Amino acid sequence: MKFLVITQGCKVNHCDSDNISQNMIKSGHSPVLEGEEPDIIIMNSCTVTQTSDKKGARILSKMRKEFPSAVIVLTGCYPQAFPDEAGKNKDADIIVGNAAKDDIPRLVEEFMKKGETACEIKEHGRLFEESGEFAHSDNTRAYIKIEDGCNRFCSYCIIPYARGRVRSKSLERIAAEAKFHGEDGHKEIVLTGINLSCYGSDIGLTLYDAVKTAADEPLIERVRLSSLEPELLDKEMIKKLSTVEKLCPHFHLSLQSGCSQTLKRMNRHYDAGEYRGIVNDLREAFPDCGITTDVMVGFAGETEEEFESSLEFVKSIGFAKVHVFTYSVRPGTAAAKMENQVSDEIKEKRYKIMSEAAENSRQNFWKNSVGSVHKVLIERRTSPDFINGYTENYIPVRIYGGTAKRHDIIAVKITDVKKEYCIGQTL
Repeated sequence: MKFLVITQGCKVNHCDSDNISQNMIKSGHSPVLEGEEPDIIIMNSCTVTQTSDKKGARILSKMRKEFPSAVIVLTGCYPQAFPDEAGKNKDADIIVGNAAKDDIPRLVEEFMKKGETACEIKEHGRLFEESGEFAHSDNTRAYIKIEDGCNRFCSYCIIPYARGRVRSKSLERIAAEAKFHGEDGHKEIVLTGINLSCYGSDIGLTLYDAVKTAADEPLIERVRLSSLEPELLDKEMIKKLSTVEKLCPHFHLSLQSGCSQTLKRMNRHYDAGEYRGIVNDLREAFPDCGITTDVMVGFAGETEEEFESSLEFVKSIGFAKVHVFTYSVRPGTAAAKMENQVSDEIKEKRYKIMSEAAENSRQNFWKNSVGSVHKVLIERRTSPDFINGYTENYIPVRIYGGTAKRHDIIAVKITDVKKEYCIGQTL
């Protein structure tokens, strides 16, 4: 049978989708090729916002109309967090929570035999759910999910309910997966998780242990970290991480707001001053590192003064990139019950102002890199005239001429800045 996996959401979801595909192949199914019709459609959902839920429902409805005879599976964070709501979806034949994704091949087989719809939602256990065989990656970078779950319960976030508590992958499995991807031709791996900073807190380890283990694989030349919670990066941890030469000096340090009062209502576990101190510690340990972040505007109760405070904070840090987004009420969270919700009109206004500041910050960071030399991982050749890649600190670079191929890591001098990328010259 031919299957299609559709993925919404974060890098962790994409890692899970790779494992779902691997399990389907192991069970005798084949991924659908271009032009083929799928017999099985698996929707790996995101529920971080209501918009994600609605988008997922639209995709399922479209798939049902286009492929009425296909077996449709709804899995991921949405059914795990909202099993009753998900169970009402008439377009899905099988509904599976995050904790039961490995059961998808069995449930599909049972549905094909009996024709009876199924809903399987399990509670997350205390141990990291291993997926069996490792999944090959078509990306230039290979992602390794080393942690799942979150214990933080930020007031706007539903993810702890969708992902369970913190669970960490063993160092032995990390080492084996790094070797697997290295032998597959990957030179850079990205360690990812729902709350990556908490890696090892359940098994007596730390994030440093995971980074060191991945970097010890000879075939891997670069190790990168995905999004980090800032308050867990103390001076000692930063110092230890700086001893790993293969670790890329790029840190996506989740901010959410630059105003301490807003952060308190969000139930974040740091204030603006503490965040600034962590950034300074990172820059001291990793000169020229790229600091990227997420910033939310229009959170419940955000006053004009609080927004201005957040805006000025973002301007002062010098981020390499800022993902700006507007707060969306997520039913089931503490923030959904808060008073003084901000109007959509004000959210949109603040989004535009913050986005302009974010773009200025990005351009300034790139301009300061002109004349510097970096190692660039080549991603693709989109034209006979140039190739594209990313530096260690995650600056996108376009290089004209040269013979470098995908997965090559080459020395490049940054010579100019454009709107969406920098120009680099091969050395």
